[in-house]
Amino acid sequence: MTISTLTLNDGNQVPWIAFGTGTVFRQQDVQNPVENAIANGFTHLDGAQMYENEESLGNAIRASGQPRSALFVTTKLNRLQPDQTAKTALQVSLKKLGLEYVDLYLVHEVWKMMEECKRERLARSIGVSNFEVAHLQDILEGAEFPPSVNQIEIHPYVWKSLQPVMALHKEHGIITSSYGGLTPLFRAPGGPLDPVIEKIRARLESTRGQPVSISQVLNKWLQQYGILVVTTSSKADKMREYLDTAKVPELTAEEIESIENAGAQHYYKFLALAN
Repeated sequence: MTISTLTLNDGNQVPWIAFGTGTVFRQQDVQNPVENAIANGFTHLDGAQMYENEESLGNAIRASGQPRSALFVTTKLNRLQPDQTAKTALQVSLKKLGLEYVDLYLVHEVWKMMEECKRERLARSIGVSNFEVAHLQDILEGAEFPPSVNQIEIHPYVWKSLQPVMALHKEHGIITSSYGGLTPLFRAPGGPLDPVIEKIRARLESTRGQPVSISQVLNKWLQQYGILVVTTSSKADKMREYLDTAKVPELTAEEIESIENAGAQHYYKFLALAN
């Protein structure tokens, strides 16, 4: 299965969907689920120092037998320890991962040191996580390299509130990456979005002539906006389902509008700082 990519503002390519090693996998050995994800077609692996499982992520990468060039690996900078920099923190991560470089390094602060990581090719691309407009503007004002990605919680119940930051992303060529994209279905069920998603799911399934899930409806909505989707599961059938989203027919403009109108009726944010 070939996974389509998004082009970052530094010219690098990133697979549109990633397997996440946070949420339920934090502080756990992720070797088996990551090996399973790779075996089922995921090539983008989304990690973080704060997840405290980079060693097992690295073990899975080695055990997969995949060449380094076939995988896209993301990690994120945690709070710096005394006398630590973004660069030295990344070097610790690289040792844990057993890699010479990561493809994408995300940060909450200390942007200048992130730029040094890119200059020295310890990270091919650099970005941020959970940045709002004011934070991005502070970085962009004097940046040598603008962030390539901003990873934030995205789903219809926060969509309206995200428009200012997404407009800034568009202005500066920053790829929007999402986590928590299925929140309305599993963390906030019973809301105004449920009947809208089910109606669209039924239409897509009829058009496709094959099963379409409610998860695929929301992931397709994200994909059609060019959003990098980070999702996760311990189940192989769910992994395949998420990747199969690329083959689901596109939502119509009216369906997209109905999702966003329903989402605007209810605000729900599941985690103030998830990554």
